[in-house]
Amino acid sequence: MPHRVHPATPSTRDTTRIDDLRIDAVRPLITPALLQEWLPTPAAAQTLVEDSRAAISRVLQGADDRLVVVVGPCSIHDHDQAMAYARLLKEQADALQDDLLVVMRVYFEKPRTTVGWKGYINDPHLDGSFAINEGLELARALLLDVLALGLPVGTEFLDLLSPQFISDLVSWGAIGARTTESQSHRQLASGLSCPVGFKNGTDGGVKVASDAIQAAQAPHAFMGMTKMGQAAIFETRGNRDCHVILRGGKQPNYSAADVDVTSAQLKAAGLREQVMIDVSHANSSKQHRRQIDVAAAVAQQVANGDARIMGVMIESHLQEGRQDIVPGQPLALGVSVTDACISFEQTVPVLQTLAAAVQARRQVRTPA
Repeated sequence: MPHRVHPATPSTRDTTRIDDLRIDAVRPLITPALLQEWLPTPAAAQTLVEDSRAAISRVLQGADDRLVVVVGPCSIHDHDQAMAYARLLKEQADALQDDLLVVMRVYFEKPRTTVGWKGYINDPHLDGSFAINEGLELARALLLDVLALGLPVGTEFLDLLSPQFISDLVSWGAIGARTTESQSHRQLASGLSCPVGFKNGTDGGVKVASDAIQAAQAPHAFMGMTKMGQAAIFETRGNRDCHVILRGGKQPNYSAADVDVTSAQLKAAGLREQVMIDVSHANSSKQHRRQIDVAAAVAQQVANGDARIMGVMIESHLQEGRQDIVPGQPLALGVSVTDACISFEQTVPVLQTLAAAVQARRQVRTPA
């Protein structure tokens, strides 16, 4: 064993001179187990999560020809508005269920290029008070309410600890363009119970996402926090239900040629040739109404018989556009406080077009 050097005097050294110099405050964090005791998962919600995860997995395995559509606000900032959106989306999900597997986008954490509002969990009051314990409770309560409608949910996993509080309720997860290259997030994905999509890099490069899928499929060991709030070492089995999300980069990458290039890279890596296409972000040049045109172009590719396109992402809210958070100024109802979204009224024909494309794809692939 290594020789331990004991100090000449008892433990009286002032370590505050070298430790936590830039920590302003340390506050207690609720444990995942306690939050789940307060807000348990009803049997119906558990069944919905299990069934929807299995259905998405079947799409990824080629056993279900529906299109997975992850649609909803860029970010959640209000419970009632999110539920109003969910009720509208549920109607469409039921009407189009033969062709689309609709998952509501319920994003609580927002990566920032520099600084800004970091999301509903981090700052639920949108005022810099950082009531994180309350944010975790509000986030879990919202997920349970959406599931109670019979609608599965998807979210981005950004913070490495927050999944312990909510991941049991999530049917599909995303790793964002800024974190796809992160070893920690690849390890996290390897242990998540739901299918996971990795976005291409911010520069548009797909290799980082391909590498991430390979990494997430493998077993890993890493440090984390248990449901009881105890630090522990987690050993994962690997996640076989991972895929690429094309979200654009220096230029859009949703065209048939882009899907060809991506599929070739995936095939060379020994991975399934399939992609989900995010019609927002760089693919729409951050012009929210262009999502409609991009979705139409993707739908045409699907209608032409391209089975490699397994899903679509859409940023949509009750009302179109976006707004800034201004202290003392009330927010407009149903308008995003992060990226601009299309309105729900604009979203309905997009969903219908995608459903029709799936029907056409079936005819192309199985002619009479």
